Amino acid sequence: MSSTLAAALCLVLVFEGMFLFVSPGMWKRMAEQMQQIDQRTLRMIGGGMVVVGLIMLRIVH
Repeated sequence: MSSTLAAALCLVLVFEGMFLFVSPGMWKRMAEQMQQIDQRTLRMIGGGMVVVGLIMLRIVH
């Protein structure tokens, strides 16, 4: 694993942890609302996030 990929994964943990630390109640409400969304929609959202992330990574690098 390259050091750049490791650094990116560490930043993901920092951002995820920040949301939980700053506003755990909002995070819990969001998690409850996600339970109501069907799996197909969640997969489409996740796929869109992957595509946008890869495009942004390509632009930055």
